[in-house]
Amino acid sequence: MQHFKRWLTALILIPFLLWAIIKGSILLFGALVSGVSIFAIVEYFDIICANDTGSISQPPRIIAYGACVLLGMGACLGSWPILFLILALNMMALCLFVLARFSTVPHIFDLVARQVLGVVYIPLSLALLVFIRNTDGGALWVIWLLIVCFANDTGALYVGTFKGKHKLAPKVSPNKTIEGAVGGLVISVTAGLVFNLIFFRDMPLALISIPCALCIAVAGQIGDLFESAMKRVGHIKDSGKILPGHGGMLDRIDGLLLAIPVFYFFAVFVL
Repeated sequence: MQHFKRWLTALILIPFLLWAIIKGSILLFGALVSGVSIFAIVEYFDIICANDTGSISQPPRIIAYGACVLLGMGACLGSWPILFLILALNMMALCLFVLARFSTVPHIFDLVARQVLGVVYIPLSLALLVFIRNTDGGALWVIWLLIVCFANDTGALYVGTFKGKHKLAPKVSPNKTIEGAVGGLVISVTAGLVFNLIFFRDMPLALISIPCALCIAVAGQIGDLFESAMKRVGHIKDSGKILPGHGGMLDRIDGLLLAIPVFYFFAVFVL
């Protein structure tokens, strides 16, 4: 039943996602990225602040939600200085929070550190998707990136389920196996190569994309384990329930969050 829910959710969401990437305007895509960022960072705070008491984390949360919207929409302008300005505004708002509550909250800088990590980890990374979408052929590259990442997740899940014997990181995620990780790498690279040959029809580019897909898949698995470590500290199984069969938004995009910057590097300097 869990696998059925997983595939049903994917089949429902994929057509809308493809339409937004291919046919939607850059502003619509930026709004979509902002929405995903907000859902994900809400779950991030629920995990990272699970052991806190009271509502002291509310101001940093609200500031982070504003950063999600500004980073997603600001990326539509395709300007790194705009993103740096938004990050600076986020820090200034946090500084005002520190000055206002310094005497009453002993762990206030711990809250600030967690908020900054969340903003860099989620909305800033996702904002790079808007940069990629805004380039020549960017829609296809965004789809290629998503296919590589999701093939990595799905391949690791099913290979690990049926062939997994050796634990990959038992203290962080007991169900993940080395066989599953290798299977995910192989399937993601294969999926990226096939997509490239069909839609880009450029053999040299397809060959160059192989190490790119491999690095993306490795980054994705590290991102998956990182989120698992956060959930283990917060004693939480799933980041949320918004996506039946997948868990929360953060559960679905945890690997993507580290894969996006890796792909952006390749897109700018290699591809």
